[in-house]
Amino acid sequence: MDPSPPPSSVSPPSGPAVRLGRTRFETELQVRPDDIDLNQHVHASRYYDYVLAARYDQMARCYGMGMEEFLRAGYGWFTRTAHVEYKRPLRLGESMIVRTWVQEVVRDGVRVDFEILKKPHLKPACEGWFHFTMVSLQTGRALEIPDWVLAKYTI
Repeated sequence: MDPSPPPSSVSPPSGPAVRLGRTRFETELQVRPDDIDLNQHVHASRYYDYVLAARYDQMARCYGMGMEEFLRAGYGWFTRTAHVEYKRPLRLGESMIVRTWVQEVVRDGVRVDFEILKKPHLKPACEGWFHFTMVSLQTGRALEIPDWVLAKYTI
């Protein structure tokens, strides 16, 4: 990890990337029967679903701006890159904490880092990051992140 402290303010969207990683939010989820694959553990693709479900919850609950508000404004988020490093399997009925944080903001997107921790001992099941690009729902093209969105998501 970068040992330098996070910046105290956010630079304009057209400026260089802003490294954050300050505020981390948590959502508790549980493994469901339809998450299990033939090997009797959670299928790899479901970890992406867990992170997206947690972000959906956290956008409204923690940042004060849910996905519905983005949609009303004509914005959406496109998953540009996803990286997951698996540590230990999750199994049917187990509970987990999905912890996420905005690690970096660039002109048209954000890097959201995450870790999924198995309860009760909070051992890592996986960790990784997503790079999301803001898009116009009308055109499907990337957009510069507006200042009012940055103000909510760079806490």
